[in-house]
Amino acid sequence: MSRSPTNRLASTSSGKTVLTLCTFVAVCQLTACGKSEQAETATEQIIARQAPDVEWTKHGLNDAEDRFSPLAQINVDNVDSLGLDWYSAYPTARGKEATPLVIDGVIYTTGSWSNVFAHDARTGELLWYHDPEVPRTWAVHLCCDVVNRGVAYADGRLFFGTLDGRLVSLDASTGERLWQVQTTDTSKPYSITGAPRIIKDKVLIGNGGSELGVRGFVSAYKQESGELDWRFYTVPGNPDEGFENAAMEKAAETWGGGPWWEIGGGGTAWDSMAFDAELDMLYIGVGNGAPWNRQIRSPDGGDNLYLSSIVALDPDDGSYLWHYQTTPGDAWDYTATQHMILADMEFDGEVRQVLMQAPKNGFFYVLDRKTGELLSAEPYATMTWASHVDMETGRPVETENARYTDGPTGLHLPGPIGGHNWHPMSYHPEHGLVYIPRQEVGTV
Repeated sequence: MSRSPTNRLASTSSGKTVLTLCTFVAVCQLTACGKSEQAETATEQIIARQAPDVEWTKHGLNDAEDRFSPLAQINVDNVDSLGLDWYSAYPTARGKEATPLVIDGVIYTTGSWSNVFAHDARTGELLWYHDPEVPRTWAVHLCCDVVNRGVAYADGRLFFGTLDGRLVSLDASTGERLWQVQTTDTSKPYSITGAPRIIKDKVLIGNGGSELGVRGFVSAYKQESGELDWRFYTVPGNPDEGFENAAMEKAAETWGGGPWWEIGGGGTAWDSMAFDAELDMLYIGVGNGAPWNRQIRSPDGGDNLYLSSIVALDPDDGSYLWHYQTTPGDAWDYTATQHMILADMEFDGEVRQVLMQAPKNGFFYVLDRKTGELLSAEPYATMTWASHVDMETGRPVETENARYTDGPTGLHLPGPIGGHNWHPMSYHPEHGLVYIPRQEVGTV
């Protein structure tokens, strides 16, 4: 699930008041290897393009989703001279969470109700907009406003998801719809707020709705036609109906009791993905359980795979490769759907291909992205639910009463909106720093 934090005083169901405070922190990581030359090369390529002078063609800038721009025209010496050049007022004052794309001098972005807008980047002129006409009644199936995090682009076409579960392809020059497909069961409270990703000839999209009782999955569609190519479920279904694959059969062993499948199980992949073309691996972040309380969805306990996990898949057929679970048996809405960054860096004297994530639970993880091996797990936010991560087992060491089963917990940190949520983080390869929008938001 995603929640948009605000700075405010919030009243809890117990009548206590909790201060919601948003802060920003830079987390220092290990030294990156060989990135400065790559950054210089990228800068030269951008300059060589001349018109336009900047492009942002993918959700995280590149498949590694590091969001590091090598442009240097704006710097500490002139940033104070920047001013407003133009602005565009959108039709509603509802939530905005999109990362715009900039391609050939056009800004493509999304707004409330899954609307898509194309602006001239130099003048701000609205070139076209597309309204997918999401039924306003569908808002009842959303946890956190009628937001959308952006479009994907490939070969003159745009792709985006709608709140009511459709994947839509548009002509980037005109906004004309090329095709659309319903990716979810409309009899269930699914939603889409995340941006699609382009992997090879496919468009990938996840969904949301764990809080309301659905079974999560990620789907891959063919760019040209919208035809479904493959689908990977993130939690097991009804064992009596058989399992889609060995990964689901393995996951079912970690669900204690049932019938979890009657309430969906959750695990919606509502935001982050990343792709390593060299390793040919796709990484997805998996969300929380349905319902949050494990005592209800899995009364006999268990880790409940693949909830709150990073899962590596084969991008060609969606088959399971490996997983790492950040919060086994999640009971706090500690999703692992937060932004993931891929990088190559020196670790204990050896260059490692790593994946980095700061999920909701408050730990910053560094994994070997080829194997899923845990390399590091350090706190980036204040937490009361766990003391540390055991590097031998890879599991968090929970504190007393963390699960609300044996008495009151007092102030619980992070709260359900996490130490970090949907807000993207970025990586500076020359400085070896990851910048995380951190939140200190407790609950009781």
